[in-house]
Amino acid sequence: MNTTTALFYLFAAVLLLASFRVITARSTVHAALFLVLAFFSASCVWMLLRAEFLAIALVLVYVGAVMVLFLFVVMMLDVNTDQFREGFWKHFPAAGLVGALIALEMALVLMGGFRLADAPALPAAQAELGNTRLLGIEVYTSYLYPLQIAAVLLLVAIIAAIALTLRRRKDSRAMDPSQQVRVKKSDRLRIVPMKVERPMPPATPPAAGDAGRSH
Repeated sequence: MNTTTALFYLFAAVLLLASFRVITARSTVHAALFLVLAFFSASCVWMLLRAEFLAIALVLVYVGAVMVLFLFVVMMLDVNTDQFREGFWKHFPAAGLVGALIALEMALVLMGGFRLADAPALPAAQAELGNTRLLGIEVYTSYLYPLQIAAVLLLVAIIAAIALTLRRRKDSRAMDPSQQVRVKKSDRLRIVPMKVERPMPPATPPAAGDAGRSH
């Protein structure tokens, strides 16, 4: 076993442990932090596979942006996870079985792509382009339609998330955009006529002679 293989097993073990802790941690903040650790471990695995662009993109996009947003949302919402965790261990065996079946199906589908001995060698001209440019050429030529389908699915997911967030609740205040567009000046501003009030002149203090005569 060489150093690369030992590092792969190390990062893979950390990735599996962090992924398991994401779904078993009691605190949502701890679950998000374990997800950050899982992303870092996956990035290290991709670095070992010489996919530098994917590794850096995973760290910058998911760890640097998405997970920070997750942490802010989790801390601001202060979700009570006790209700969500009711019956967790009761349904855990069935969920584990489904997860194992999905992992087995993915392994059967992707196993052929990991046979590096059968992979065709790149021409010298393409090998000098680098991983990032080769990935861009492959994505936007051979996989353009799957990329567009994934973009549409992400757009639908964003619209669905916004629709679920804007649902009517007792403690929420919502504005109707159509009413905001049709608003007029008379609806927001009202001029009220008022009588003119003149200030009273200040009282003059009595003179010194008058003060003496009064005594």
